[in-house]
Amino acid sequence: MSELPAEGLTWRVKELSGFDGLALNRESVPEQLGDHDCLVKIEAASLNFRDLMIPKGHYPFPMKSGVVPGSDGAGTVIAIGSRVSCFKPGDNVCTILNQGHHHGSLTPATMQTSLGGSLDGTFRQYGVFPESGLVRMPPSLSFHEASALPCAGVTAWNALYGLPGRALKQGDTVLTLGTGGVSLFAVQFAVAAGATVISTTSSSAKGEKLKKLGAHHVINYRDDVRWGEAAKRLTEHQHGVDFVIEVAGATTLKQSMAAIKIDGIVAIVGAIGGQGTGGESEPGLLNVWYNTCIVRGLAVGSRTQFEEMNRAVAVSGLRPVIDERVFRLEDLAEAYQHLWDQKNFGKVIVHCSP
Repeated sequence: MSELPAEGLTWRVKELSGFDGLALNRESVPEQLGDHDCLVKIEAASLNFRDLMIPKGHYPFPMKSGVVPGSDGAGTVIAIGSRVSCFKPGDNVCTILNQGHHHGSLTPATMQTSLGGSLDGTFRQYGVFPESGLVRMPPSLSFHEASALPCAGVTAWNALYGLPGRALKQGDTVLTLGTGGVSLFAVQFAVAAGATVISTTSSSAKGEKLKKLGAHHVINYRDDVRWGEAAKRLTEHQHGVDFVIEVAGATTLKQSMAAIKIDGIVAIVGAIGGQGTGGESEPGLLNVWYNTCIVRGLAVGSRTQFEEMNRAVAVSGLRPVIDERVFRLEDLAEAYQHLWDQKNFGKVIVHCSP
């Protein structure tokens, strides 16, 4: 390991005071690896809404003090432990958000293994990860594109394909909300599967971009506050949509439930709209019965699902949507603000390599 750099740039969450609580340091690159560990030169990382929640002190899941933020990364293996069998130096890889979630359902133990929360993450130039916490990068993608996959891509894949016996199929109708990373991946996966896609946005410019991605219908939710009912009217026999990819939470759940068909699936994957102020008429659990539907909460997905998704990406030629502005690692706080201000279309990428 003598040819490896002695140190690299690393960000840490020093205070839960907002984005000014992020601190950039130079830290030593480990000289010794565990038997099953890989040292990865991180080429690119991408931002998720959870990354914004953490320095603001709003993250509801386990988090260690002084954590290296970021869950999504793509890079090259540059050294391996003595018993690593899956990878060799020179292999291009992506990180898994929950490092211990290899297959099946999450457990309380695997929920304690999230990069950028419980474990040091990807906003750094070099990182050590167990081989089981990495997957091979799709060869068709650039590092920037591949770094968009671990959270948003896997979450969208799980939402559409993760419930046994209820996977997305040709002819289904999928409703996506907004133009965040999960929603855009859901549009792409659904179009690739031959499904009909209905998307919402508040911007006519973003609406045109959604149509270019393949969305069949776009509803401006500011112009039509009953967008869920409008989406239902667009479906065959006005029966409703088969899937809602629900990313916003309390502010949108009522209309999501209005759009769903009998026995459809509302996949709740986030709450970027906030927890609600108490003024919203948020649906209760009985609404699941009234609508005779399935409401499914999920948190990203497993290593197995990541590998399944990567195979689909490679075969379909799908390319993740990334924002036109790419940030340097040194400008991470600026990237956080860019995403917070919703100035992006697609995933916000941070270039980590020197």
